[in-house]
Amino acid sequence: MRGKQAPKRDIAPDPMFNDPSLGKFINFLMLDGKKVTAQKIVYGAFAIIKKAEDKEPLEVFEEALRNVGPSVEVKTKRVGGSNYQVPIPVKPERKNSLAMRWIINAARAKKGRAMTEKLAEEITLAAKGEGDAMRKKTDVHKMAESNRAFAHFAY
Repeated sequence: MRGKQAPKRDIAPDPMFNDPSLGKFINFLMLDGKKVTAQKIVYGAFAIIKKAEDKEPLEVFEEALRNVGPSVEVKTKRVGGSNYQVPIPVKPERKNSLAMRWIINAARAKKGRAMTEKLAEEITLAAKGEGDAMRKKTDVHKMAESNRAFAHFAY
């Protein structure tokens, strides 16, 4: 690695709930720099969640992030001319960003409805331990489990 590592920047919390993780989620959802549009989508999804669930939407969101975040993942490592998928533990910051990315991608993959509805559905399903984002997590965990024999190659 050349040069200095870029310093970690503080993400501004979202204006409505004043939560930094929700601000990060809005930034992940944002396309073409349209932050206000991303905020409208997230807050609309939270309104749908509030109607459907008895709990506070921020609690449902945090529960979804906890459920979807993986604890291990595989990384490719080259050893002696062959490549191995080596399972490694996931750092907390990466765990959250992967969870956010998987929830957003799962919501975007659904067709036929408004993004607010798709996002609200995916967040509630993830909080219950279901949905496409949870399927992605189980696939990653299965991959790490099947390659457990190569764990001794971990850096």
